[in-house]
Amino acid sequence: MKVLAAMSGGVDSAVAAARAVDAGHDVVGVHLALSRMPGTLRTGSRGCCTIEDSNDAWRACDKLGIPFYVWDFSERFKEDVVDDFVAEYAAGRTPNPCMRCNERIKFAALLEKALALGFDAVCTGHYAKVLEDEDGNRELHRAADWAKDQSYVLGVLTHEQLKHSLFPLADTPSKAQVRAEAAARGFTVANKPDSHDICFIPDGDTRGWLQERIEMDEGEILDHEGNPLGTHEGANAFTVGQRKGLKIGRPAPDGRPRFVLEIRPKENKVVVGPQELLEVDRLCGIKISWAGLPLPEAVTGEAFDCMVQVRAHADPVPARAFTTTDTEEPGSTEELVVDLQGSLRGVAPGQTMVLYQGTRVLGQATINSARSLAWDPRAV
Repeated sequence: MKVLAAMSGGVDSAVAAARAVDAGHDVVGVHLALSRMPGTLRTGSRGCCTIEDSNDAWRACDKLGIPFYVWDFSERFKEDVVDDFVAEYAAGRTPNPCMRCNERIKFAALLEKALALGFDAVCTGHYAKVLEDEDGNRELHRAADWAKDQSYVLGVLTHEQLKHSLFPLADTPSKAQVRAEAAARGFTVANKPDSHDICFIPDGDTRGWLQERIEMDEGEILDHEGNPLGTHEGANAFTVGQRKGLKIGRPAPDGRPRFVLEIRPKENKVVVGPQELLEVDRLCGIKISWAGLPLPEAVTGEAFDCMVQVRAHADPVPARAFTTTDTEEPGSTEELVVDLQGSLRGVAPGQTMVLYQGTRVLGQATINSARSLAWDPRAV
């Protein structure tokens, strides 16, 4: 099989490419240049896609004796990931740029180009597993190492994309084993730290970065009963569940900390309150996609049992879900409704919810609203 290995410059993609070579595939390595002005060096484990990462990817390919290329996807990345990130925050939502990157860059733009060039599959260092059902249809499942499982951020993959996806690290029991294998193979990245945070905000200052790109105006901070508490410098830079940086200046009457409960970008207001009011029991999502063939119930609108996960490393929560049509949204938008058999705390519109049955990823949706167990924001 002719395989295009996406080489980030990290240890996981290097070992994944090596295993693809060992499996007898015809492998070509490619590093994606996602910025026209990449940093020359990483700052510890912050950021990725730097010149250093490109050089590390080249060294791994050279060690494997496979061709290596750098493809400029910076314009597509800016439009589909960075600009989307800014637009979502401007609308008062909290996006997940890693989901958008996997959806629109690594498994859309990259895969499209790979197939056009005659490749059969794209290989990455993600910790996730692709299995086939009895009819040969591909399904996405959690990796063997749940601590490193990345099936959540791959929940946007479609049935067609799964046909051309290769995850050689799927059955690896631990990241330590991957590093040991990298060292044994002589890869210089064996002990390279994992990247974290948002790759295009390597210093981690999301608020400061947004303030340079979104017009911020002073507005009111209200408590959960509608009483004014103070002012903020721009509602768009806040996120639901946030505790730090409120700068209210005086404590709550009970002395407990306050958290952001809601962001109202049109009114430029931020609503805060006690932590227990962050708990929700119903999630409604839009922009639905199914990882593989959808369940029959998802097509007919019948309810089905599942587990729902709203963050990359969060614990899944039991739920019952169904699809419906929201006639109040323009164009009668299809909606995924998830009723939790418990509760989740601090869920923000714009986040992604991924549904599971056992280890299988069913699909995902972008959260459009979350209903509180104890508080109705419409009353404020």
